[in-house]
Amino acid sequence: MMTEKELKVIIKAKELCKHTFVLTSNANRYPKKYRHSLVDRMQLKSIDIYTELFEANRTSNITDKQERLKKISNAITYCDELLFLIELSMQLNLLSDGSMAYWTEMICDVKYMAIAWRTKERN
Repeated sequence: MMTEKELKVIIKAKELCKHTFVLTSNANRYPKKYRHSLVDRMQLKSIDIYTELFEANRTSNITDKQERLKKISNAITYCDELLFLIELSMQLNLLSDGSMAYWTEMICDVKYMAIAWRTKERN
C-alpha cells in the first residue's frame, strides 16, 4: 500500500536524481578528470537512492517486512554517501556554497522522509 508520505519520498528521490545528473553532467563544473572517480559514483548513488525506495514501496510490509526495512535503510545510507561526495566536491572547489546547500537540502529531505518511513514501518 502506498501512502501519500511514501509517494512523496519517491517523488523527491526522482527530483534528486535528476538534479544530480544535471549538475554532474556539466563539464565546466566537473572536469573530465573527475568523470569516473566522482561523477559516476554520484550519479549511481542518486539512482540507487530512488531504486531502493521504489523497491521498498513495492515490497510487502506484511510478508517481507525485513526486506522492506533493509531497502529503506540502504537508501538512507546512500544519502549519507552522496552527502560525503558533495562535501568532497566542495572541498575540491567544484561547487559553490549555494549549489552545495541546495543539493544537500534535497538529499536531507529524502533522507529524513526515509527515516520517518522506516520508523513508521518498525512500529
